[in-house]
Amino acid sequence: MTTHDDTTIYDDTAPSPGLDPSLPGADPYGASVDDDTAGATVFTVSGGDWNDLVDEATALHEERIVVNMGPQHPSTHGVLRLILELDGETVTEARAGIGYLHTGIEKNMEFRTWTQGVTFCTRMDYLTPMFQEAAYCLSIEKLLGITDRIPERASVIRVMMMELTRINSHLVAIGTGGMEMGATTVMTIGFRERERILRVFEAITGLRMNNAYIRPGGVAQDVPHGAVDMVRGVIAELRRGIGELEKLLNENPLLKGRTVGVGYLDLTGCIALGVTGPVLRSTGLPHDLRKSDPYCGYETYDFEVMTRTGADSYDRLRIRLDEMYESLKIVEQCLERLQRTEGQPVMVEDKKIAWPAQLAIGSDGQGNSLDHIREIMGSSMEALIHHFKLVTEGFRVPPGQAYVAVESAKGELGCHTVSDGGTRPYRAHFRDPSFNNLQAVAAMCEGSQVADVIVAVASIDPVMGGVDR
Repeated sequence: MTTHDDTTIYDDTAPSPGLDPSLPGADPYGASVDDDTAGATVFTVSGGDWNDLVDEATALHEERIVVNMGPQHPSTHGVLRLILELDGETVTEARAGIGYLHTGIEKNMEFRTWTQGVTFCTRMDYLTPMFQEAAYCLSIEKLLGITDRIPERASVIRVMMMELTRINSHLVAIGTGGMEMGATTVMTIGFRERERILRVFEAITGLRMNNAYIRPGGVAQDVPHGAVDMVRGVIAELRRGIGELEKLLNENPLLKGRTVGVGYLDLTGCIALGVTGPVLRSTGLPHDLRKSDPYCGYETYDFEVMTRTGADSYDRLRIRLDEMYESLKIVEQCLERLQRTEGQPVMVEDKKIAWPAQLAIGSDGQGNSLDHIREIMGSSMEALIHHFKLVTEGFRVPPGQAYVAVESAKGELGCHTVSDGGTRPYRAHFRDPSFNNLQAVAAMCEGSQVADVIVAVASIDPVMGGVDR
């Protein structure tokens, strides 16, 4: 027997009673009598270097723990789960866990008509419904080959609604981000201004959210009487509200201390991860699909693409503030065009595709155009049959596939639709910017403090309804 420190080694160089497990003091791990290794040397080792390892780990003063931030957490923008490995207060590893809000929207769309699909995709990113509706309808129109036949007035209304949606989304991003840092006034101002936009949506579409207003071929109905004056008044109020936010935020030393240099992601990182929107433009690259690949007539509007070069949370905040002013400029141009195109159609002329778009609200608060109802119910059996088939069965789309992308408030929002020639999508898949941008969590957060994770995620502005779909 040889001993050294805490290690004891038994060296049995001769056959021992341990070869027979039935004998007293037998080694249970030794060879049996009938084994070919009978008579071999048996080594039993105990102790070892464990105490040394413990002493070394203690000397390093490491306190690495893994914590879950979310999925139910006031700072995770919905049911987002962040798995953080911490060394004290420093984040050494950050991962995003998603899927808690999965609704199967894309799969459900395969079992509805092309028009009914609008009511599904509008619910994805619930802060940017008009962008999802527009991307989806533009891809259908591309498959149908009617992109150039969409009425001008319908495109103007689409642009106006999308830009108001952009402001709506940015106000929530800034408001919730401020709340997470303790600036409650920023949230109250942001949500107060957002309420003005939601009232406009309700007046035009009948709903504050999940509007299903943009339809294949145009929009569900024309703007009601007095809507132009209402929007013009809201623009002036929004300018004042955004100005209040600027005074609170732009040169606030507390805010700059929390955001400058936090959540840094340079141009190389954005390109590698497929990050778009304000996060990409904060690196100085003026990438905006409204300019680089225009749609809905955006090439005819006067506006600037806002960029900064700090590539941090502060610059993303400033870009969103600047973009809201640019969106207001676009909305004002839309109002002028709406006055010029008064009385023009808002739905494609092809009656094989177009749902009735001139809706008239009756005494019950809802209803279709009364003239249209009188015609199909009283004088034209063919019109009644066509209306019934169009609504219940839907129109057919030629076989093929199309991808159309729009510049959402959060980045590139794309829709890839596939048709097998039927009345329903064979496949509808969305490239949601929140999903792609969320990949940047690790790059932005690792090496920073726990408190900076909240700021970095807020600067990405993810919405889990769009991520999970």
